[in-house]
Amino acid sequence: MRPEELGRTLRKMYDDALPNEKATMVHLFGIRYVKEIRDCGGSVNEIIRLSGLYKSYETEVRKGVNLARYVVPRAG
Repeated sequence: MRPEELGRTLRKMYDDALPNEKATMVHLFGIRYVKEIRDCGGSVNEIIRLSGLYKSYETEVRKGVNLARYVVPRAG
């Protein structure tokens, strides 16, 4: 995936989340798309910028990326 696609995906996950689960969905994005984030040729900062989310969510995506080696997403 390219950074633009990742930005759109992140924005959709954020917009579709329940109001009290927005940050959780940002973490899940980092977990679910860790390989794509690492292989996209861009930075997390760029993905956040392209998504239109606040820059502070960069930290939340990084938390998800770091958690990815310890967790497996499941349907809830």
